[in-house]
Amino acid sequence: MKTVEKSRIVACIPALNREKTIASVVIQAMRFVDRVVVCDDGSADLTGEIARSLGAVVVRHEKNMGYGAAIASLFREARRLDADIAVTLDGDGQHDPSQIPRLVEPLMSGEADFVIGSRFLKGEDAAMVPGYRKVGLKLITSLASNASYHGLTDAQSGFRAYGRKFLEAVSVNEEGMGVSTEILLKAKENGFRVVEVPVTISYDEDSSTHNPIKHGLNVVLSTVKQQSIRSPLLFYGLPGFLSLIVSLIFWVWTLHIFSITRSIETNITLIALGTTIVGLMLMTTGILLWVLISVVKEKS
Repeated sequence: MKTVEKSRIVACIPALNREKTIASVVIQAMRFVDRVVVCDDGSADLTGEIARSLGAVVVRHEKNMGYGAAIASLFREARRLDADIAVTLDGDGQHDPSQIPRLVEPLMSGEADFVIGSRFLKGEDAAMVPGYRKVGLKLITSLASNASYHGLTDAQSGFRAYGRKFLEAVSVNEEGMGVSTEILLKAKENGFRVVEVPVTISYDEDSSTHNPIKHGLNVVLSTVKQQSIRSPLLFYGLPGFLSLIVSLIFWVWTLHIFSITRSIETNITLIALGTTIVGLMLMTTGILLWVLISVVKEKS
């Protein structure tokens, strides 16, 4: 059964040690797409073999490389398969493949270039998210949306759909969970339109292999890194400039004291010296990165 005609839809499933759930996810996804691709990210069980036996295309990582690396491999395979739309969903059964048509509809209608399945657009869906997850996801989403698309409700959802233009224009480099934020930033940079649609996530069993604290730190650090690459003058230069302003104030204070007492106030002088060094380092870093990134972009 194909829910959408004239477009080649590929389901992309990152999976690590999912032999208990991968069969169900693959079989259900096949009802709504043309091909299913599974990235077996170094599983120690039969995840890859089960998926392949069911007719899925399997991309195998010989060792565990991370969620982001799996997404990168899936994107490459989707392009190789000449996909018009790629839908990513997890291999643990938390995403409902029957909702795939809901995600691809805005792409088919030309409303969006990529679509995010949000757990927080409907109150009843949000109520199913465990409390500790909800708090962390809200904080991460706030950080990611401020850096990319304002107003997003679920920046970390892995249930997404990408159109052909997106797949051709965007490549990902983050190997960990920060890839979700990297995608948002690159999409914004390319002027792609995003739409969120409500989806339901099953948390009957907390089968996630990701430590929530490690996950959160990974995403935050990835966001900081991506922002520093995209706006080095602002990211480094502005704090550097402010640091130099502070240093100027303390240098004036130091000279004022010296003019009156003919002695140097050590603490004030050290603060002036320290903020001068920090300011110069930050501004130099910002300028060097800006020049380097500009050269790389011109040659690419």
